[in-house]
Amino acid sequence: MIEIGLTGWGDHPDVYAPSSTAKEKLMDYSAHFPVVELDATFYAIQPERNIRKWIKETPDHFGFIVKAYQGMTGHLRGELPYESKEEMFELFRLSMEPLQEADKLSLILVQFPPWFDCVKENVDEIRYISKQLEGFDIGIEFRHQSWYTEEFREKTLRFLEENHLIHVIADEPQAGTGSVPFIPSATRSDKVVIRLHGRNVAGWQNPGGSREHWRKVRYLYDYTDQELKGIQTAVEELAQQTEYVAVIFNNNSGGHAAENAKRFQKMLHLSFDDLAPKQLDIFEGE
Repeated sequence: MIEIGLTGWGDHPDVYAPSSTAKEKLMDYSAHFPVVELDATFYAIQPERNIRKWIKETPDHFGFIVKAYQGMTGHLRGELPYESKEEMFELFRLSMEPLQEADKLSLILVQFPPWFDCVKENVDEIRYISKQLEGFDIGIEFRHQSWYTEEFREKTLRFLEENHLIHVIADEPQAGTGSVPFIPSATRSDKVVIRLHGRNVAGWQNPGGSREHWRKVRYLYDYTDQELKGIQTAVEELAQQTEYVAVIFNNNSGGHAAENAKRFQKMLHLSFDDLAPKQLDIFEGE
């Protein structure tokens, strides 16, 4: 099974009905796509009321790829707002339980920062996080090139496989050690994820400005048909390796993600069942 989705549901004008309010954006989104990457969890461990609200607003077979809290992955700047790492992980696990019980938790996305390189202490950190999140499906996304060098690539993939971790494959600009190559290999027989960040090399290397400006520049990209066809080949090969392939478009700073995802869906001749009802699909021709 192949599913396509976007990062977040709050910034994709193309998928909202004309009369929709901000509170209805997730319901509108789930009329178009069967899976979403939930990134609010990266910035704060979410209260149970938010999680239950999102469960209620989505169809029965909708899936959330939940981005791990930044304090768990080494992104947090400043002091941890919890008494201990153990408390942080405990609260995060509790926040995930309603999604797990509702069968809407596709996986927890553990994305490491660009400075998280392939050294023993970081391998041990992955083991620690895996133990703390035992019982959940965990996807690992690296952002430092060292994990995929000729010396370590096969060892990296074998380590993920041996620890029952899902390989999160990134498509992104090739711009030095802070970017990783596209390695379409599954490390579990049931799940794999591809995240498409765009290929804006200049923006990736030197986004500049504030964090908000940084995101707008870094993920500003519109995939061509030729580029999507290359990704299609990889997705179809992965579908032979594993039962479920999730493809997440993260190139939305220019509003391209939804259109690219719909175009990619047509290339793969996919249709998604059990979506939320919708009044009008603006992507469908006459």
